[in-house]
Amino acid sequence: MTSATRLLDVLPLFHDDFGIQLLATCTGSSAFEGGVAALLAETGVPVLPWEQALETKVDLAITASLGGQLHRISGQLTLLSHGVGYNKTLATPDAGRRTPESPLTSDSPPDAGPGTDPDPDAGPRAVPHRHGRGRAAESALSLGQAAESALAAPAPAPPRAPLAAPPVFGLSPDWLLHDGIPIADAMVLSHPEQLDRLRTACPEAVATAVLAGDPCFDRMLAARPYRERFRKAFGVRRGQRLVVLNSTWNPESLFGDGGGADVFPPLLPRLTAELPADEYRVAAVLHPNIWQGHGPGQIRAWLDRALRAGLVLVDPLHDWRQALLAADAVIGDHGSVSYYAAALGIPVLLGTTPSAGLDPLSPVAQFVDQAPQFDPHAPLADHLDGLIANHRPLPGPARLTTSAPGTSAALLRSLFYRLLNTPEPQRPALLEPLRLPPHQHPSPTAPLKVLTRVTTNPYAIHLARHSDPWYEPLGEGDVHLAVPEDTRDPGQLALADVLLREGAAEDPRFGSPEQWTAEVLARHPYSSLAAYVTGPRTCTVRTRTGRLLRLTGEPDGLAPGASASALHAWLAAGRTIDRATKEGLTIRTGSTTHHVTVTVMP
Repeated sequence: MTSATRLLDVLPLFHDDFGIQLLATCTGSSAFEGGVAALLAETGVPVLPWEQALETKVDLAITASLGGQLHRISGQLTLLSHGVGYNKTLATPDAGRRTPESPLTSDSPPDAGPGTDPDPDAGPRAVPHRHGRGRAAESALSLGQAAESALAAPAPAPPRAPLAAPPVFGLSPDWLLHDGIPIADAMVLSHPEQLDRLRTACPEAVATAVLAGDPCFDRMLAARPYRERFRKAFGVRRGQRLVVLNSTWNPESLFGDGGGADVFPPLLPRLTAELPADEYRVAAVLHPNIWQGHGPGQIRAWLDRALRAGLVLVDPLHDWRQALLAADAVIGDHGSVSYYAAALGIPVLLGTTPSAGLDPLSPVAQFVDQAPQFDPHAPLADHLDGLIANHRPLPGPARLTTSAPGTSAALLRSLFYRLLNTPEPQRPALLEPLRLPPHQHPSPTAPLKVLTRVTTNPYAIHLARHSDPWYEPLGEGDVHLAVPEDTRDPGQLALADVLLREGAAEDPRFGSPEQWTAEVLARHPYSSLAAYVTGPRTCTVRTRTGRLLRLTGEPDGLAPGASASALHAWLAAGRTIDRATKEGLTIRTGSTTHHVTVTVMP
């Protein structure tokens, strides 16, 4: 899936050219093929079975994976990276398939695919002619998946420096050569540092290397002006921070293998409990191989409690880049997503930092050594406050992700058309802009423990809601329980001070907000207040005394459910409804002040 999405990055470079017929195929060499057929079907491009693709005479083949017998493809072959560079070490590919023997070290982020590793990098070169491949005295670029295993005795090759074992995935002869000859006519690198390591690891492939930037990163750079739109799409309100959890698919990643050392499982409930719901929004970006290896249903089952507490589970194919652009902080691991986040200047905490599977000379290894480390024993809010306040972007990620920021489209299209031996279109080469994700409205169903404090000078209601009924909030004030009626734990409804429901004002199932509030208070006689949320700013509230009120917040301001809890705290402190309707409510969540209008309804 990760390889397929990287190919979709460059697909628009062939748009509007009636002289180009696009085809797609899948080598069948990956253990993580779930969803690939559907993704390719979305493009509407004809998909050929692998054996038919091998028999089809093509002018140019582009791949972002090293799996399968790529040397058998006819025509010019271009190899793209599916991640942020070539950073990981992998065992020798198995015979005939060129896929890693073990997934232990083949982890890459939503830019890397099964049996592959991130970006490569080198310069133009002529390649020996074989299988119709290569043109003398012509620069070549290869974009593709690696060819079949070269376990048989290789052809004589120039002497090279000894390689560390295991070899660096995507830079070693095991992955790049077949019978001593490069499988690709062009190997696209994003930065000269990759070329330097390629010269040492596999000098035979240096002539195929082409510096052409990183189209995935360029799409992020182009979308930076739309950060606020992305934040709103993920349901981030004014005054909230978006914290993104990111995990690649290695057993030593943040998500891990289910062992006791995994960071992700114990971290999730802490995030939703310790971080006030109106001050933080939490999202998770999981590598596509995690989704496909375990199944989307299993992922949602594992994350169920966090999802009910408001976790956003980000689409791993289409929206992970937008989540990074929207983030205030990232908690991640050694995968490409964390590195991309650092390259964008976003504060990153590394929850796990394995070094055994990384090339010590790679940018990611240097980043892992220098980035702040997550402290599982520190209070989360303080930890994140310190991270953001003390953040100084590391120079390495921004400098080493690409040597040609914003120009990969032009460089890649020029390469592709040179390999096609056909004139390049005169119009500008352009990549597809990142889509605006569907709006993910936060509608948690977990009971909320609410800490409030009403002050008089100036008068305000200080409020912190925590999405865990068993969590005891720290700080001075009174605590009450706010429970959505559709909670999975109906026993909490009998204990609720504030009852919540979200829906359309005209929903016939509930009659009306006025009817629902009266009905639910009658059913739960110990509750003080019921609130029916009818929109992102408004809710209808009925008090135990029968007063019916409408609360209206500011645009992009406080969630209506939080306003209902603030009103409960106001009345519990002896304040009057008349004063609330006259002056409104001033509510403080963290360092943000909100104003809510209170209207008496007939």
